[in-house]
Amino acid sequence: MPEVRALVFDAYGTLFDVHSVIAECERRFPGRGTELSKLWRQKQLEYTWLRSLMARYEDFERITTDALVHATAALGLDLDGDARAALMDAYLHLSPYVEVPGALSGLVSRKRAILSNGSPRMLEAVVRNAGLDTAFDAVLSVDGLKIFKPHPGVYQLAVDKLGVAPADVGFVSSNFWDVSGAASFGFRTFWINRAGNVPDELGFRPAAIVSRLDQIAGLL
Repeated sequence: MPEVRALVFDAYGTLFDVHSVIAECERRFPGRGTELSKLWRQKQLEYTWLRSLMARYEDFERITTDALVHATAALGLDLDGDARAALMDAYLHLSPYVEVPGALSGLVSRKRAILSNGSPRMLEAVVRNAGLDTAFDAVLSVDGLKIFKPHPGVYQLAVDKLGVAPADVGFVSSNFWDVSGAASFGFRTFWINRAGNVPDELGFRPAAIVSRLDQIAGLL
């Protein structure tokens, strides 16, 4: 494999466990935490795609709130102001996957960046709260572009910021649709398939499939 000069990481579901909010969901809605977290995440992703197609951008914080409101209503749960604030705050304190800090520290010889749908405020908070402030050369949000992944313009943000060609970028995501978008753009892609999912039929396959972030270094 040709040299990878820069590594670009998705944030949500790749570095940070979006379902670490289950604990707060369960505290607010006993016995319903897991199903709430799953539906919340499903709607969060759907709303990014739908708003992109409609050309009606709202930042990821608003989308995450709207997805939470829908998910609780769909499950017949009463979302009061306190619960809403607490659950949204949980998104600023997502747990990194256990291997992530060590894996990132082992990749210091290359440029490292986050490229995420997250709003700047959300990304700054989750990175800081996880103690990963110094782990990246850049934390890039779609917010300036005002369209979400997998639009090609999003991946161009990383090329422009890091000053590398697409073929020199290794892109890492746990979301196969994101891996496909990055591969379509020209990145070399690594799919973190933690759950053993079947790949979608989108016309692209990753350069490698791993189950943990710390398996990436051995492939470079």
